[in-house]
Amino acid sequence: MAFQFIRVTKKTHITTVTIQRPEVMNALHPPACRELNEAFDAFSEDPDSWVAILTGSGRRAFCAGNDFKWQSRHGEEAVAKGLAALKGGFGGITYRFDCLKPIIAAVNGAALGGGMAIVLACDIVVAAETAVFGLPGPRLGTITQAGGVHRLMRHIPFHQAMGLILTGRHITAQEAFRLGIANRVVPLVNLMAEANEWAEEILACAPLAVRASKEAAVRGSHLSLREAMGTVFPETRAMNMSADLREGQSAFAEKRQPEWKGK
Repeated sequence: MAFQFIRVTKKTHITTVTIQRPEVMNALHPPACRELNEAFDAFSEDPDSWVAILTGSGRRAFCAGNDFKWQSRHGEEAVAKGLAALKGGFGGITYRFDCLKPIIAAVNGAALGGGMAIVLACDIVVAAETAVFGLPGPRLGTITQAGGVHRLMRHIPFHQAMGLILTGRHITAQEAFRLGIANRVVPLVNLMAEANEWAEEILACAPLAVRASKEAAVRGSHLSLREAMGTVFPETRAMNMSADLREGQSAFAEKRQPEWKGK
């Protein structure tokens, strides 16, 4: 699959998606979002792809959000129409609620507006020391959409979230770490190695068990504790009938490393 605005690479069971619009700080217009949507459709459907890493090209930005220059030339209606047709919404993942495979954000620079919304839609966040985060919509006369406001309210304490939402201010990678937005902060030169290390740790686990865990964690969070504990989610049922479950038990008994098949 040939792309113009992103690059997709695969190694073992890891799919890496890189936004390639450094000339506009990796801001996204509908054509770029369409490519990201196609890439994450393919990742979701590929039985051999178990973990994804999403990052940006260059040193300045992970994603600066919506490409307002493109919007000014083509109109807000063109942006809305272009995104409406995408299952995953902005960035291909902000509205993708049915992907139960882990997605890691490797934040190499500024993650602003829709770019921060993309980060918040990921499961694990590794940030370069030089990264900055923010929802600057109000400073531009608008609201940060793509779920950024809603997800931030669910990620960090109320007053901390409102402090960012109402002022549009930027925060450093270290502050994002303290707030719980980032899992780890590393020098930029180590960023992709750190993201891949997280991916490899996930690959040490049975992929169906990982998906069952993500499903239970995400979908169970909207239920009462009693309801969540009383629900057997679909991925858990699939895990319970899998060959990997038998392999995990056999490997434990035989004191060897399991060989996962994702089946």
